[in-house]
Amino acid sequence: MSGTRVLVVEDDRLIAAGIAKRLRVLGYAVVGQASSGDEGVSAARSLRPDLVLMDIHLGRGIDGVEAAQQLREELDVPVVFLTAHSDEATLQRAKMSGPHGYVLKPYEDRDLQTAIEVAVQRHGMDRRVRESEEWLTATLRSIGDGVIATDATGQVRFMNPLAEQLTGWSQEEAAGRHVESIFHIVHEHTRDPVANPAIDALALGAPVALSPDTILIDRHGQEALRMTSTTS
Repeated sequence: MSGTRVLVVEDDRLIAAGIAKRLRVLGYAVVGQASSGDEGVSAARSLRPDLVLMDIHLGRGIDGVEAAQQLREELDVPVVFLTAHSDEATLQRAKMSGPHGYVLKPYEDRDLQTAIEVAVQRHGMDRRVRESEEWLTATLRSIGDGVIATDATGQVRFMNPLAEQLTGWSQEEAAGRHVESIFHIVHEHTRDPVANPAIDALALGAPVALSPDTILIDRHGQEALRMTSTTS
């Protein structure tokens, strides 16, 4: 992606200069070079690059993995690791920082270019997904009805404030639990359990009518809401 602004973090200055030269030939804008993890984080804060090309093993201070973790959490900038160390322990540790790619030394220009292009594209897609999720969460929170969202297996993923109030479960407590243990409904007169419409809706992939004369029982066993026939 021509014009992508890249920060190079490499403790060997000759190698860093060589990388910067190759990047410029490939059409990238090298906005700066740093020789340690701390310098790399500081430079990224001021230069705001589109991507950081980071050696994992740096000579002093924090290493590339720690620096990448800081960059991800603080600046949301994608990191591609450039390293000669491909052992499993190193790669497993590096994965924890959420990098967007790896280039193993020795490498060809094509390897470098491919890793950068894929990383930038993936980061853009990840950001759009996050923005969509944030928009959806804000929308669901603002709805005047209680909302419980689950995954395809019925595990709770989201509850809006009204659903928390009615069920007695906070989103943090409910997350990962099956919806049947959160949304407990019984018949108003018999007090027998009523088939959970959320389960039927998941199975059918369509709205399901709620049985009439249904009562929602909260986590404390108290009647929380009388419901007339509706859909789920």
